[in-house]
Amino acid sequence: MTVIPILQSSLDRAFSVTYISLSGEMTNKPMRQFLSITAALADSNRVRALMALRHGELCVCQIVELLQLAPSTVSKHMSILRDAGLVEGRKEARWMYYVRCEPSDSPAGQAVAWLQSTVEADERIKADDKQLKGILKLSKEDLCRRQMGRAECC
Repeated sequence: MTVIPILQSSLDRAFSVTYISLSGEMTNKPMRQFLSITAALADSNRVRALMALRHGELCVCQIVELLQLAPSTVSKHMSILRDAGLVEGRKEARWMYYVRCEPSDSPAGQAVAWLQSTVEADERIKADDKQLKGILKLSKEDLCRRQMGRAECC
């Protein structure tokens, strides 16, 4: 999309830059970022995955096992979290790993801090923590065999 900056008052410019596309659509980076983060947090499975990642990096197959969802569904959830800046992903051979954004002054970091302080005591999150301990004792290959009936994963 081609965008052209529009003039704003000096007070507005101090906080954000608004653009107008050639089609007339107004865009605002802080607003898009806010909407991306809030949309990502609007699903309980994504919140559960994000909270599980507070313990460290996880493979998609471990998240699949925790959430009991199809691998493609978990991958889509993780993509939404990554696009919002709440997680980072890396691929190692056939395995896809995710790590959570750390609480910080960034909008995503602030959202992670707020999320953690708000839902950490939730019963579902506590149950997930217990389940995750068992999942982490299993090899990725065993998880994949259990999930897909073969040794390939992620």
